[in-house]
Amino acid sequence: MKMRFLAVCTALAAATALTGCGQWADQAAGREKVTLWLMKGSASEDFIDRFTASFETEHPGLDLDVRIQEWTGIGDKVNAVLDGTATESADVIEVGNTQVAQYIETGGLSEVTLEGLRTWGSKDWLKGLAEPGSVNGAQYGVPWYAANRVVVYHKDLFANAGIKTPPRNRQEWIQATQKLDKGDQQGIYLAGQNWYVLAGMIWDEGGELAVETGGKWVGALDDDKALAGMDFYRQLQALGDGPRNADEETPPQSQVFARGQVAQIIAPPGQAAEIEAANPALKGKIGFFPIPGKTSDKPGAVFTGGSDLIIPERTKQRKAAVDVITALVSEKWQTELARTMSYVPNKTTLAHVVAGNEGAAAMAPGAAQGRATPTSARWAEVEAKNPIKPYMTAVLTGQDAKQAARAASEEIGRVLSSDR
Repeated sequence: MKMRFLAVCTALAAATALTGCGQWADQAAGREKVTLWLMKGSASEDFIDRFTASFETEHPGLDLDVRIQEWTGIGDKVNAVLDGTATESADVIEVGNTQVAQYIETGGLSEVTLEGLRTWGSKDWLKGLAEPGSVNGAQYGVPWYAANRVVVYHKDLFANAGIKTPPRNRQEWIQATQKLDKGDQQGIYLAGQNWYVLAGMIWDEGGELAVETGGKWVGALDDDKALAGMDFYRQLQALGDGPRNADEETPPQSQVFARGQVAQIIAPPGQAAEIEAANPALKGKIGFFPIPGKTSDKPGAVFTGGSDLIIPERTKQRKAAVDVITALVSEKWQTELARTMSYVPNKTTLAHVVAGNEGAAAMAPGAAQGRATPTSARWAEVEAKNPIKPYMTAVLTGQDAKQAARAASEEIGRVLSSDR
């Protein structure tokens, strides 16, 4: 928060109970304010300070007011800005890439299709960030950064098993994991309900979680291609002792890996820091490689997490908001953000900027193949109920895969098609 004019404001407020002093002071200085909401943890304080200083230097008539928001309850706060009922305003807002669809449905977003084409290089955007921010060819969400899962592995255990190079395709991956899975050592710790990982394997087979036909969404887990993805997940999950009826946070897989007897987990590279904190003896012994695909020529598909930037339609500073986004997605600040936070930049053409960061470099090939969840505005409700998790457990415990998939698909369809 800026301290500019604080003393003046205090004096005026005490003397006259005048409101809006900040606005008066900025106008007196011939400057206007543009407000950017960023989510807690998305960027370091140092990055924000440097970006703010650079932006204000390059835009002498603007003050950039960066306000940090908590993820909890952010949906209501964003909707209040979009419908004009908020007590505080925002001109640019960072949102999760899978959240954009619900804001598009709610209304109140400014379309940025032309800016994307003319200025921001939208043809090179990561699909997993760009597609959730678009509807019927109109773009509303601007990709900012991505993060996705990779294979996090124990270098010593790989070396002891005689595995000199990471596997590059599924067959090599299964063979390597079989060699690693011996005695008290787990070839891989893969929880039975890690549905984000399953999604990538389904996409690799050409399947989908849900599809839209005739304006109606239906679950697609019972399609043969989706079932093939689940079958590969089953094969891999069996090469370790991951629980069949829990997800990757029950218990936290980083803590299981930290015990030193797990050769691999599938996780964002950032979990390496959690592992090292729990077991400092593993520092320098953790490596990363992209999730292998069906063939060696391209990595496996992954769920692309990350953030998009949106502009509320009600903003009175649209030009300034565009300027803020132009700076945030520029090569300079994409590079700074990626290197500072170990993210993947928003364009495939910028993957090279993280070449020196082992974790981020392992993410980049997968990000180029990355996808997002179905673009239905109701998908968040599917995740809340999450029929995919019990479906996975059913298959892993020997139940009929087709029957379990059909039941889960029907539930997904009910949620996506029900009235609010």
